[in-house]
Amino acid sequence: MMIKFRFVLLSMMLLPFCMLAQQPAARYLDLARSGFIENNALQTTAFVEQRWRLPGNTGFNESIGYVADLLAKAGYKVQKPGENAVLSYRIERRPMSGVTWEPLSAHLRISGDKENLLDFRTNRNMLAINSASTPAKGLTAEVIRLKSVTDIATAEVSGKIVYIDQSPGTFFNAAMKAGAAGVLGYAMPAYTQPEKHVTSIQFSGISNPADRGFAINLSFAARKRLQEALSHGPVKLDVTVQTKSYRAEELTLVAEIRGSEKPNERFVYSAHVQEPGANDNATGVATLAEMARLAAELQKSGKAQPGRTLTFLWGDEITSTRRFIKDDSLRAKGIQWGMSLDMVGEDTRKTGGTFLIERMPDPSAIWTRGDDKHSEWGAGSVTEKDLFPHYYNDFILSVCNDQGRYAGWQVSSNPFEGGSDHTPFLQNRIPGLLMWHFTDVFYHTDNDRLDKVSSATMKNVGVCALAAGLTLCSADEKTALEVLQLVNQAATKRMQAEFRLSKAAIAAGKEPKTEKHIIESWAAWYNAALTSIGQLPVKQETTRLGSSIKVAVLSLEKETAAMLQQL
Repeated sequence: MMIKFRFVLLSMMLLPFCMLAQQPAARYLDLARSGFIENNALQTTAFVEQRWRLPGNTGFNESIGYVADLLAKAGYKVQKPGENAVLSYRIERRPMSGVTWEPLSAHLRISGDKENLLDFRTNRNMLAINSASTPAKGLTAEVIRLKSVTDIATAEVSGKIVYIDQSPGTFFNAAMKAGAAGVLGYAMPAYTQPEKHVTSIQFSGISNPADRGFAINLSFAARKRLQEALSHGPVKLDVTVQTKSYRAEELTLVAEIRGSEKPNERFVYSAHVQEPGANDNATGVATLAEMARLAAELQKSGKAQPGRTLTFLWGDEITSTRRFIKDDSLRAKGIQWGMSLDMVGEDTRKTGGTFLIERMPDPSAIWTRGDDKHSEWGAGSVTEKDLFPHYYNDFILSVCNDQGRYAGWQVSSNPFEGGSDHTPFLQNRIPGLLMWHFTDVFYHTDNDRLDKVSSATMKNVGVCALAAGLTLCSADEKTALEVLQLVNQAATKRMQAEFRLSKAAIAAGKEPKTEKHIIESWAAWYNAALTSIGQLPVKQETTRLGSSIKVAVLSLEKETAAMLQQL
């Protein structure tokens, strides 16, 4: 009872501050809710998802151009050297070190059959990235089924099509070296439920510097038909593949709303354009585009005048974000927060899973227990030196939970895993979060189409992301005190939960030293997270914030000592 009482006492000490306003982002949530136009986001998604997008190729560039046109219509001006327009955008162009690739058409048919096994018009992921074209009229070759790549060395595969139940990238080069005409592969993970979604194919790639040969991914249904045919004897396949590989420029689109007081400090949103799906990641591109339009509208009307800069970034996943950070060391120093919008528009009734906020590395990424769970993506490799204490986790969770209550929208979070545009921020010690959905049964498959998208979900995510950025970029002392209150409440809840888990673990025979270390780690994390709030206001006003942070930290230290004494 003493531990609970002391936390209540701290809440009472901070109560005058929390009564100053509603949820820290309340004002901007209201503005975003009334201004975000779902149909705009849906139309952009529809345009982008029709295109097979890789850096430098036609679909990627058309998508960048489409968003750039939206920015221009919203009032962003093309950025010119030496100018500091409030609303600006630019398209950065860089020669690619290699070639880009795009698929044009393909079909796969068992010789003599009337129906194709696969057709690119309906199986957009059948061709592995970097597959080369067949002769214009196609080719016919016998298919040989092998158990593993090691069998290629002893089998007669010259002029044949090699089929193995593995991703084609794992055996393509060995098969080509042995003289094969091409390869077929099958490697659908269980979470995609291939027995139910029988036409799904996940996209994959091959290394093909010689631009010779093709690799085709099979769906569950196509694999079943092929195996049945093979059970009756030798099978020949008719294959036609038309692709393009060519030199190109890589494009990155950057839009900014220049901060009125500290323009060199910024919040950076990132949405990757490459990958051919609707949810992954046409929805991220589209949601960010509508956020940028609305942010410009709010700025021009005077309803939002952020003191720090808002940056909107569209490009190649991880690469463009990392470059934005690395190419300009002075700019990098001013990046205060980063956010990745990736797979943010899902109709979860169809795709499964839920909306997730992937938190910055906190102790749950090392000691995952209680209500914390990793997604099917799987845990990342996180050590204690990788932990990143900051108020950002709990602030974004608070904003999203507020929208969730308002809109009847399910919100959850997961410990850090990595793999999207938030990782370059974290690798450079910049607070970075991922907004996404998982597990999606259509993840990376050609069934990730527009009918799996929810415009309401895009609005929910866009409202939260924009409101959060505007709040942080405009934060005053009052905002910081409100953030302090909500982080303190989150610390209270977390420390109580971890204390109960450790107490139960010790009772079950776990080592007390280990359990105490977990409690100490969470306390240290929240100690630093509370302290980080001191840098939140655009302008320092009084000593009130610093004093309140000291009170919160001191109380946390006392409660941690009490917990450790009881373990």
